[in-house]
Amino acid sequence: MTHDIFDNTILCKNCDKKMQKENVLRNGYLLRALICQKCNEKIIHPKDEENYNKFINLRNKEFNVKMRLVGNSYAVSIPKEIVSFMSAQKKKVSEFDKMVKLCFEEAGKLSLNFQNSEDKSARIVKTREIRVIKNGKPVLHSRQFYDSAHPEKSISKTIRRNE
Repeated sequence: MTHDIFDNTILCKNCDKKMQKENVLRNGYLLRALICQKCNEKIIHPKDEENYNKFINLRNKEFNVKMRLVGNSYAVSIPKEIVSFMSAQKKKVSEFDKMVKLCFEEAGKLSLNFQNSEDKSARIVKTREIRVIKNGKPVLHSRQFYDSAHPEKSISKTIRRNE
């Protein structure tokens, strides 16, 4: 029988106060954490940190996949590496047989959402940064932020510099 380290009382190494369990959101990925209310020291659950690092490695990879015509629709193969990771995240393989949400986000970009649409806790957080450099000098810098839980806080900021 294995025990979870977070089931024990853990004291902050800085101020000796009992740390509180909370969830921390990083890049749309929910991590279990212990946080000191006094000094804000954070300890991320080791298993969650390991899974988050796997997620980041997968997210940073670029996959070349085939698109095939099947009947009147096109099918895109999803690499086994991604499906295996999602299955390990407490998603049953049978859930992949269900409908998923497909969005045409912008020209040349589609997104798939495997989360249950009835799950009101599902949250999408997106950030994007674009820099344009001409003749070695920055001429345009754009930042965009979107949070589905707080769409009113979504921002888009562009800075143009004259040559």
